[in-house]
Amino acid sequence: MFDALLSIDVLSGPAPILVFALAAALLVVLLARRPSLALLRRFGLAGAIGLLGAVIAWLVCIRWLDLFGESLGAGNYLWVAAVFCGVALCVASLGRTPRWRTIVAAVAVPVFLLAATLGINLNYGLDRTVGNVLAITVPNPIKAKPLTDRSTAYDSALWKHWKAPAGMPLKGRTGTAHIPGTISGFQAREAGVYLPPAALVKHPPALPLVVMMMGQPGNPDPEPIAAVLNGLAAQHHGLAPVVVVADQLGPGMPDTLCLDTARYGNAATYITQDVTDWASRHLPITHDHRFWSVAGYSNGGLCGLSFGIDHPDLFANVLDISGEEYPGAEHPAATLAEIFHGDKAAYDRSKPLSRLVPGVFPGSIIFTACRDDPWYHSIAQLEVRATQRAGVSSTFVDLPTGGHGMGALMGGLNGGLPLLFGTLGLQKPA
Repeated sequence: MFDALLSIDVLSGPAPILVFALAAALLVVLLARRPSLALLRRFGLAGAIGLLGAVIAWLVCIRWLDLFGESLGAGNYLWVAAVFCGVALCVASLGRTPRWRTIVAAVAVPVFLLAATLGINLNYGLDRTVGNVLAITVPNPIKAKPLTDRSTAYDSALWKHWKAPAGMPLKGRTGTAHIPGTISGFQAREAGVYLPPAALVKHPPALPLVVMMMGQPGNPDPEPIAAVLNGLAAQHHGLAPVVVVADQLGPGMPDTLCLDTARYGNAATYITQDVTDWASRHLPITHDHRFWSVAGYSNGGLCGLSFGIDHPDLFANVLDISGEEYPGAEHPAATLAEIFHGDKAAYDRSKPLSRLVPGVFPGSIIFTACRDDPWYHSIAQLEVRATQRAGVSSTFVDLPTGGHGMGALMGGLNGGLPLLFGTLGLQKPA
């Protein structure tokens, strides 16, 4: 029952429609009164107080504390203003006659808050379910067949030699896996796993691995990348990479900075050792790291770039989707003080481009960003130029629209993943 509640879709279907309809009905009931000057004054004051509260919240959270490091967009600001005004209207309706208006006002407060939450979530489009919004993963343990012979060389022309057997599923499978922090001690949420159709047959071939990370806050949800890879697998006889969507944040979803720190734990060691060791033991993947890739979106994009640069022997390819520029880029002053104790040289060394030594990274890096997300678009362009100067084979997928939400994520996956297929032996190289 609880799992069914957590699995309710809040991006499409009846749930958001019902909440918005209920909020609208409650608003109409609160406003439906015989007009009078006193009533207009009270409602006008409630609206003014609500707008003032929204402006103060914007000044404190966005301008002063810079909690998000960027503008949240006009649509989200409108939702914030609407919920402040709605709650102010509810407060103005308390204690009024008839008594049922007080009951309606009390009920309306959580409904308005819920409607605004769903509205903002719809604008980003990243959290699909109630569980995603609450950062609670519904366990769905996935079963995979690891390769028994690790010495087998990877078939770099798999696209040419692979024959899909009869009965192979048309789509891949997603699920969850508990990956313990055996080496790092890091406490992570359950990872998402995607197995392409070719991994689901009786004798699967060794397949490439992609380790992916999502944004902060965010959930290790494999469904977005699975949707793209299912489409690509359908074009390539069931072939696609195996994917582990790992959690670099932990249960409280703090920004762990893609680093090993005393404050947030050993997030970097967790991804680069615990997750990769687990994948090697439990999944049907090649152990030739030339065919391993690391990918990420937003905060996860920064992690992917950092881990790729630091571990070129582990990951040969990087897909950085609208990635942050460096650890704590949204709060550099606080990060410098709290994590690096004012040591600016140490903070500078944590920035991935400062560690990019010309000629050391032999693989490829793909950057994607949207033009209507100018801050991250400029970061991607800067990083493309910097990596190309260092001799890295870098590509920029310039997306016209998508913002910094689901549009950016899906645009980056659709634009970036096909560029890896030739490199990974899943299609004829260009």
